[in-house]
Amino acid sequence: MKRILLFLVTNAAIVLVLSVTLRLLGVEPYLAASGLNPGSLLIFAAVMGMGGSFISLAISKWSAKRMMGARVIESPETTSELWLVETVRRQAQMAGIGMPEVAIFDSPEVNAFATGMNKNNALVAVSSGLLRAMTRVEAEAVLAHEISHVANGDMVTLALIQGVVNTFVMFLSRVIGTLVDKIVFKTEKGTGPAYFVTMIVAEIVLGVLASIIVMWFSRQREFRADSGGAALAGRAAMIAALERLNAQHEPAPLPEKMAAFGISGGVASGLKRLFMTHPPLEERIATLKRLAP
Repeated sequence: MKRILLFLVTNAAIVLVLSVTLRLLGVEPYLAASGLNPGSLLIFAAVMGMGGSFISLAISKWSAKRMMGARVIESPETTSELWLVETVRRQAQMAGIGMPEVAIFDSPEVNAFATGMNKNNALVAVSSGLLRAMTRVEAEAVLAHEISHVANGDMVTLALIQGVVNTFVMFLSRVIGTLVDKIVFKTEKGTGPAYFVTMIVAEIVLGVLASIIVMWFSRQREFRADSGGAALAGRAAMIAALERLNAQHEPAPLPEKMAAFGISGGVASGLKRLFMTHPPLEERIATLKRLAP
């Protein structure tokens, strides 16, 4: 769960910084005395939206290491570290991807995440709590789940989806701002305060609505990663790992900014379910049990 929220927050921060910087520098090519230039606005929104998303992806490993305090295992010092590195190496070979960096982050909670710009240059990290609380069979299944995320190219696909979402949010919020400014407030030349206020409000509202699409994709990719994890580590092991997570009295959430990059998932209903990064663990377990042995 951590990986996705880290990506989303980083993406939002980068887009905001780029937008404010361009505005302060007067680089607003889509604003003319007669109003918006739709063609220029679309280009601007695409460059900003896709650019922010892929910059977030490019620095995802760096951000994850620093946010989580993850220590990359350069030379294994314990039997657990050696087992961890060798298990990731074996699974990466089975999945046909390059050897990821392997890291441990200090946390009593049971969790893991994978991130990176491409499948041959990724990072797989596990919590110290996972190594203590899970059997090696269960931990191997968790690692297989994360390796499957990498092999499936989930982070690149997420960046593409987020980039498209960014583009349309930026484009539509400025169109709405212009319509309100011209039609409601009757601004005849240039843009008035109503444009900027409406644009900001519209960008926030549209951004929240658009996140439903991103969260839907995030939930779907969890089912695929579970299936991939079952193929690499065995269906029984993958089910056992999810059941271990589900059996915790208080599921261990990762920090909010990293929540969508991890393995676990919570329970939600109604509108809250639309914003879940992970399907409920019960659904994931049931889906795996329905797979052919």
